[in-house]
Amino acid sequence: MKNKLLLLGSSIGVLLLLIAAAYQENFRREWRHIQAAGRNDEGSISVQLRQVVNPSLGAADRCVSCHVSMGPGEQGVTGAKVLMEHKKVVHDPAEYGCTICHGGQGAATEKDDAHGHVEFWPLPMIPASMSYAGCGTCHTPLGIPTLGALRKARAVFERLDCLACHRVDGRGGTIRPDGGGMEALDLSRAGYSSYDADWYAKHAKKSAEATKGPWKASFTAIGEDDQASLRVYLATRVGASQLVEAKAAFNSTGCLGCHKVSGVGGDEGPDLTREGEKDPGQVNVHAAPGEPSLANWMGEHFRSPGSLVAGSQMPPLGLSEPDIKLLTYYTLSLRRRDVPGNYTPRDRMRATRFGEREFASDGPTLFGTFCAGCHGLEGRGRKAPGMAAFPSITNQDFLRVAPDQLLRETIRKGRPGRRMAAWERDGGLKPADVDKLVVYLRSTAEPPAVDNKTAHWVQGDSAKGKHLFAAACSGCHGAEGQGGEGPSLHNQVLLANATDTYFVETISRGRRGTAMVGFFDPSPVHRTLTAGEIESIVTFLHTWEEKKK
Repeated sequence: MKNKLLLLGSSIGVLLLLIAAAYQENFRREWRHIQAAGRNDEGSISVQLRQVVNPSLGAADRCVSCHVSMGPGEQGVTGAKVLMEHKKVVHDPAEYGCTICHGGQGAATEKDDAHGHVEFWPLPMIPASMSYAGCGTCHTPLGIPTLGALRKARAVFERLDCLACHRVDGRGGTIRPDGGGMEALDLSRAGYSSYDADWYAKHAKKSAEATKGPWKASFTAIGEDDQASLRVYLATRVGASQLVEAKAAFNSTGCLGCHKVSGVGGDEGPDLTREGEKDPGQVNVHAAPGEPSLANWMGEHFRSPGSLVAGSQMPPLGLSEPDIKLLTYYTLSLRRRDVPGNYTPRDRMRATRFGEREFASDGPTLFGTFCAGCHGLEGRGRKAPGMAAFPSITNQDFLRVAPDQLLRETIRKGRPGRRMAAWERDGGLKPADVDKLVVYLRSTAEPPAVDNKTAHWVQGDSAKGKHLFAAACSGCHGAEGQGGEGPSLHNQVLLANATDTYFVETISRGRRGTAMVGFFDPSPVHRTLTAGEIESIVTFLHTWEEKKK
């Protein structure tokens, strides 16, 4: 009897549990209440579980159970804001689903679960303010310049009033009361779909032939510099302007000097190719102040790398808050999803199959992309606690005496024993890129002094030079020239490519703005060296040079 009562009680309990679950599922679900308030042309909409399924993309998203107007055939539903249509984008959400772009958990029907803000879900939804970061799942914007160049190009486009006729990201292209505008080609995706490269000559011809109207009122002659900026602007219009700006910020802060993205970059730091897919459960998001989210953690990491990652060798970048937000935006876009060939976008195919670069190939962009992280945004060097100082490579005294060969070979072969990597290699710079960097560095200073002497002309006393080096130089450069406060001098790339004039002038005059003083000038804090003594030190330095066999 006792067992029968126990069975009866447990059965009643299970029945009540099933009734409660059925009630919860059929009456208490949030999506049911949202749909119940929806209306279309025929009145109330049917309340049912909705989903978008795309087997080719591996998408099965139930997000449209709340965002009903984003589902197939259900546009025009009104009611709560969540029922509204998706803003106009290139891809149809009813075909692609939601999670492929936005992240989150497609199979879920509860808000927190669907947005991925739950424990153990590895791919939470991208913050709404950075939603275009999801484009990085499939797309790879190519040839992006520095942030300064991009902003200059945008300013030129607006200054020349191109918006009088052309629409970009929903702005411009309207007929004006004074007849100064018209509805011309939408340029929002000109860089992706291509545009007429001969547009300026054709515009100028139409303007010359016109007697009135927008061709006469809104178009004027454009100089070569402004035309170059317009080419930059048009090439970067790929339908995701915020992502392009974020990528331009990345190309301005030298991150590829230490990190790889898509196989290009340095080896000092971790590969960032899929950093946007980082599992929040694998990092201590609670260590960053504010909301415990991956985006917030990334922002704090850019502010103070060492405070979040013990032993980090990443120097503080000293960035403004807007730039930190842009870098966070771009980092979240670093995603990769394998998609069928018919869904593979053109830009990604050009990058993966034809080796096109994601950054522009001009000197300033190459410097910003590879060099600025260590040498500073303007090449003036960087110093951080616990790290060897990164030298200024736009120092006027350095560029005045450094031969092109030294600049070129240092970039190509690096500085062994230091963090300066050899960049002419797979995943690095091409020979033409190295030449452009040398030209760019030269453009930051006055032309170098003319040196009519042979590369190695000093004939000092190496034994005397060794004694003088220990007394005057080893405190900064190390007893064996290995480097310290000053750079390494026991370096084969330096010794093979620097001229004796370079060494003599640097020791004699020093480098303004650095710890390197001039030893030829009288000083109360260090011994003055004669010309002969300086030449003896240079002769001693050459004893470290490996002789070519």
